[in-house]
Amino acid sequence: MGDSPVPAPHHLPDLQTGSLTVITGSMFSGKTEELIRRVRRALYARRSVQVFKPAVDTRADETVIRSHNGVRHRAVAAPTSAALMAQVHPETDIIAIEEVQFFDAGIVPVCQTLADRGHQVIVAGLDTDFRGCPFGPLPTLLAVADEVVKLRAICAKCGRDASRSQRLIDGRPAPASAPTVLIGAQEHYEARCRHHHEVTEGV
Repeated sequence: MGDSPVPAPHHLPDLQTGSLTVITGSMFSGKTEELIRRVRRALYARRSVQVFKPAVDTRADETVIRSHNGVRHRAVAAPTSAALMAQVHPETDIIAIEEVQFFDAGIVPVCQTLADRGHQVIVAGLDTDFRGCPFGPLPTLLAVADEVVKLRAICAKCGRDASRSQRLIDGRPAPASAPTVLIGAQEHYEARCRHHHEVTEGV
């Protein structure tokens, strides 16, 4: 018997493929630095990029995102997911969103729609709040993402891998009744492992 015929190569249509990548982890795990690294890599490859941040994040200038070790990149502050969507240019290749946990629930369909339209969407944010509970829209974004990058910090108490964000008020663990959103850095938070993460029941 002769050789079986080789099937003709299957040519995929020349379409831009969208995607959703979620970069997550505790505070001080390098989420923003990884987001900026991917943005700069895309710019080096001459891709068009837009970077957004929530207007509620006032730790840096409105036009900047900044990692805890000082890495910076220009960004546009958006007060809502709808406002963010309205500012996306159709020709943009990559849309990066910092501190995505601070956006309203509408950020999930926004990210889904943008990815479906062919944009590469990269978001970064905390997966859990200071209590260790799922934070805002992050659980749903993790479920629908094409890629998840989960980073670890270093526990401030023991030096092991840390996956929790410890909130401190006057140097003591914050009570569970404290507000979920409290913008800050070292003066309010530190990274902790599961064993050393503390949430008190006080008021």
